[in-house]
Amino acid sequence: MKTPRLAFAATALLASTALAACGSSADGAKASAGGGAGGRADVVLRLPDPGNNGFLARGKKDGSLDRALAAVHAKVAWTGSAGPFAPAAQALSADQLDVAQGSITSAVAALAQKPGFKLFAQTAPDGVGEGILVKNDSAVKSVQDLVGRKVAVSQGGTSEYLLLKALEKNGVPADRVERVYLRADQTSGVFNSGQVDAWATWNTFSTPAIANAGAHFLVNGQEVGSDNYAVWAVRNGFADKHPEVVKAFYAYLRENGAKEKADPAAYLNVFTDAGPTAVTPAEKDVAMNVSRQGTPADAISDADIARFGTVARFFADQKVTKQLVDVKPYLIDVNKLADGAK
Repeated sequence: MKTPRLAFAATALLASTALAACGSSADGAKASAGGGAGGRADVVLRLPDPGNNGFLARGKKDGSLDRALAAVHAKVAWTGSAGPFAPAAQALSADQLDVAQGSITSAVAALAQKPGFKLFAQTAPDGVGEGILVKNDSAVKSVQDLVGRKVAVSQGGTSEYLLLKALEKNGVPADRVERVYLRADQTSGVFNSGQVDAWATWNTFSTPAIANAGAHFLVNGQEVGSDNYAVWAVRNGFADKHPEVVKAFYAYLRENGAKEKADPAAYLNVFTDAGPTAVTPAEKDVAMNVSRQGTPADAISDADIARFGTVARFFADQKVTKQLVDVKPYLIDVNKLADGAK
């Protein structure tokens, strides 16, 4: 999922059970009760609920996303919640979502299956918000110190990628470190109790661990040479039938991602400053630092495609995927999408 990222996405976790309960439509284009402007039915764009933080949360609260989409006779239906990309990829392929964000690492793993989606936008790798966490009092002082120790990872995505990249860069054979496969949302307790020695993760989870749990990065994404882009995926049927909606949504991502980068504090605790979805005062500085160093969504360039290919090759070499995944057939040039529906 990447996702998702605190800088440009919600921090709430994606519950696959919630997505499984979502209704499915033939093309994600059910008419609203009143229809669109001029009597034209609105296209419904199904997105994971953005939670309490980020510009999509702001767009939900102030209605700006619906206003942007109204120009192309579309509106949003929030369904499920944002989080890891693996279940979101399944929901896209099962016609339960139309658009979702994740990481290129998770996308490569999903594309190795039978994907029902393509990628249409990217944000540059998060160099400072993802990496390998250790406790402040840990005896682990270097990547080499991970030999013979346990590291919590989520299988086949950002987490496993970051660990393997760190090991490769520091000349540590992957089989000398024990990978403990856990769901990201189930790992903090295991890490905090000392059942694992380190945790490879992204900013949704690193921010509270650093702010509240006495943790720090052993190495971050920048230090391991990460190519782990965040990517936006769209369901194939939706992209084919409603390219103008995808194009309008992309424009909203790009514009409002830039606004969040310029003023990250305005995009924290959009709905509430209390409860489990709230960013605590201790977390705010960490979260805003990640946001300021992030980048807004952009179209996928030839240079980005080359780096996607590097990730796919790395996963194949590391046996994360059974074979090399060719990402190119699953990319959309968002700048060349038609302005009208096909």
